[in-house]
Parts: sequence; C-alpha cells; structure tokens
Amino acid sequence: MIVPVDQVKNTKNVAVEIIVKKAILVTGGAGYIGSHTAWLLNQKGYQVVVLDALFHNQIFNHSWAVFVKGDISDTILLQELCVRYKFEAVMHFAASIEVSESCKNPAQYYRNNVINTQIMLDVCRTYGITNIIFSSSCAVYGSPLTDVLKEDHPKHPMSPYGRTKYIVEMMLEDYAKAYGIQYACLRYFNAAGAHCQEGLYEQHFPETHVIPLLLSAALEHKQFFIFGTDYPTFDGTAIRDYVHVLDIGDAHVKALEYLCSGGVSDVFNLGTGHGFSVLQLFTAVENITQKKIAVTYGLRRQGDPAKLVADATKSQSILGWQPINSSFENIITSALQGYIQKNNSVLQQSLSDCGKVHQI
Repeated sequence: MIVPVDQVKNTKNVAVEIIVKKAILVTGGAGYIGSHTAWLLNQKGYQVVVLDALFHNQIFNHSWAVFVKGDISDTILLQELCVRYKFEAVMHFAASIEVSESCKNPAQYYRNNVINTQIMLDVCRTYGITNIIFSSSCAVYGSPLTDVLKEDHPKHPMSPYGRTKYIVEMMLEDYAKAYGIQYACLRYFNAAGAHCQEGLYEQHFPETHVIPLLLSAALEHKQFFIFGTDYPTFDGTAIRDYVHVLDIGDAHVKALEYLCSGGVSDVFNLGTGHGFSVLQLFTAVENITQKKIAVTYGLRRQGDPAKLVADATKSQSILGWQPINSSFENIITSALQGYIQKNNSVLQQSLSDCGKVHQI
C-alpha cells in the first residue's frame, strides 16, 4: 500500500508498509511532449508533479499527476513545491518553441527559455536537486554539414529559438562544473504522433506543427502552405526526422534512470536516422485520409534549414533507447486519431460552455 508519510497513523503499533514514491517535477508537463513523458513517469512508479502556465490554453485533467498552474519564473512557488515534494529530479520542458516566432519576437524567447530557466536552476541548486533532464532541440545545430547529425556536429543555430536552447545547454555545463549538478540534454528532432488511449495529443492553439496542419487541411478543407520549394533536397522541400512522442518520452525516462544510477552529464540526439520531406508528408496524409489537400507554395521561412536528420547511435548505446513507435505509418495514423480526439474534446467543451451561458 502506498501511503503519504505525513498521513500514516499507527496507534496499535502494527507494522505499516510505506512505499515512498520518488517525486519528479515536470515543467511544461501539460504540453505535448511533457504530458506524454509525465504519463510514462507515472507508469514507472514515480510521483509526477506537473508545473505549467497553460500558455496554449490546453486541457490537463489527468488523475495520474499532481497539476500546479504556474510559471517557472515564480521563485516562491518553486520553493514551496521543492519543500513539499523533495524532488529527485526535474524534467524541464517549459519553453517557447516556435522558430519563426522567435525571429519576430526574440525577447520573449530569451526571457522564457534562458532567464526563466536560470531562475529555476538556482532554486534547484538551493534545494539540492542535482538531476536535470533538459528538453533541447536539433535547432542547436543550424544548417547541417553532414547527411546525419552527430552530437559533436558544429553548433550554429539559425534562429533565436535554437540559440536559446544552446545557451541553456552551456548553462547546464557551467552549473555542473561549478555546483555539481548532473544533466542530460536531449536534442530531439521532430516530435509527432499521439497516445490517444490516455487522451494525449498535440494541443497547440494556434497549431504550427506540420502534421496536424496537414490533417486540418485534409479534414477541414483548409489551405496548406509549403514554405520553400527550392531547398537542395530531392524534391525541393525541407526534410526532417520525425520521432513518435512516446519514444521521446521514453528517452527522458531512460535519461533519468541513467543519471540516478551514476551516469555522467551528457547530450543525446533523439531521432530515427531517416528523413521525410514536406511533400512526402503531404502525399502520405492524402493517402491515409483519402482527401485531397489544397496547397499554396511560398518562400522559405527564416531560420529553417534544408535538412535535419539525427544520428542517434549514442542514445541507443548509452541510454539503451530505441524509437520503437516511430514508424512513418504509426506516426501519421496516431496523429490522425489524436487530431480527431482533440477536435471532439474542443467541440464538447464548446457545447458545455454554450450550455452554461444558456443557463445564465
């Protein structure tokens, strides 16, 4: 039986078995990748505390996590959580994540992604939390010099978003040397797919990721925009390495276990080693949905490299990680299921809100 220590009553001197779950703070845990990872942590027996500002107005009502609405810049709130839960580790997802937006509003990205991360790390340092798993990105590499990217590839980020991720990586390296923290930076490529059995899927408002946008164009007769048809790729459109979000979550759990068992701080790529172009995605979604998609071709977006494909040999050999859910078909079909489930949820919420207004 699992009993919170402060609730144990044993007036009859009967032996009581107390299993204390290790608590993990998941910042941004109501977001896309954070929520899938939080669920996996729960399945592994951890107590999961999700801290999220709900910037995208997403819905998070899952019983398997303690949910706290708040921002990582709130020092007092972080201190209260650290005192109450005595976290074994922090998984840090909370960040602004859109490349094109970061080019237009870099101030938001340096504040949210860098300054607020330092605030959080300093609280962790104060309360002796030494294990940090950081949600980094392949955007730290910039334009690739090789067909597949290893962790030691030169870092020349092409956007403020990528630069903020790289700055935090360097910050973690410096904090490790000075203060003794241990970290794992996971540079994942393009997260995709969903885990609908647990009601987990993308909830970006507005949506900016390519597969949900394709599904929206196919199912809601919207226009789909392809930005750039003159890239130096086989069909002229950008190529990306797509990884199922459950596989990314699994890598976070494995990185946690790695650090807690004495692993040294390191950075790891998460990808399949295979890339797909925007036009290949376009064709696949048309085939799976049996719908024609209206398309408009535009110029390249600032900050977008032509091709990003991972060499994930290091994460496979050191963490024992494999992208077992990341077949192209599984990614798109699960994303489709998630898209339908999300829209049903939004419709039900809208009807519920209409009912409340009607009652008034």
